[in-house]
Amino acid sequence: MSRRTSRVNDLLREELSDLLLREVKDPRIGHGLLSITEVQVSPDLHRATVFVSHLGDVDERKEVLEGLTAAAHFLHTELMHRLKMRSVPELVFRWDPSIERGARLASLIAEVQRED
Repeated sequence: MSRRTSRVNDLLREELSDLLLREVKDPRIGHGLLSITEVQVSPDLHRATVFVSHLGDVDERKEVLEGLTAAAHFLHTELMHRLKMRSVPELVFRWDPSIERGARLASLIAEVQRED
């Protein structure tokens, strides 16, 4: 990954986090704890895959992804106003289960320690 791509990834993650916290009013996104874990921009900077994690049940997770997909156009428009880039990448949201996996591993470790 080039230095420029890495900088764009970090910038998009920061701006999207701020927009989701302050500007997006969709109630589907407000369920539980939502976190942007990573952004991966394509080499040509036309597409950005945004990996999100959410602590909650499966139904809430589906609602959150639907809400994010519905808000993608709004987020893209806001990023065009905020960023000084020639073109802002198209946003695609994907699920990242890493936080849930980590929480499950931590609970398993705690369970084994209690047994000892």
